[in-house]
Amino acid sequence: MIKSYELDFCNLEIYKDYVLATMHEGIVVSVKNNAILIKIAEMHFNNTPFVYITNRVNSYSVDPIVYIKTAKIPTLLGFAVVSKDPIQKTLTKYEKKFFTKEFKRFDDIDSAIAWKDEMIKKYPYKLLTSRDKQKKSIK
Repeated sequence: MIKSYELDFCNLEIYKDYVLATMHEGIVVSVKNNAILIKIAEMHFNNTPFVYITNRVNSYSVDPIVYIKTAKIPTLLGFAVVSKDPIQKTLTKYEKKFFTKEFKRFDDIDSAIAWKDEMIKKYPYKLLTSRDKQKKSIK
């Protein structure tokens, strides 16, 4: 683990190429909370591809609008939900509709991490040089 954050709505663990989030019981992942998560992700993965893994051991709600914003993080390759709860199977099917990148549910963290490894290999992320970025912005 590179760094951990204890926020008022979740605990985050930052690793080389993934984030592991555990939301607190009863919270709502709101646009405001998501903005904090995005800022942390962009700080750690500005030029590094990564996968977001959420360990759903607690009961909480997610405003589906957050998935639209989260999918816009350029280096984010995918989103994994870890839960054995059968209700989560239904919820993740609904949530997936709002997320434009890879989105998958797993029964355990090890399976989610194995999928993350596949994602990193499958979608190599090409870093743009500052000259490439300037050319892109001029067009």
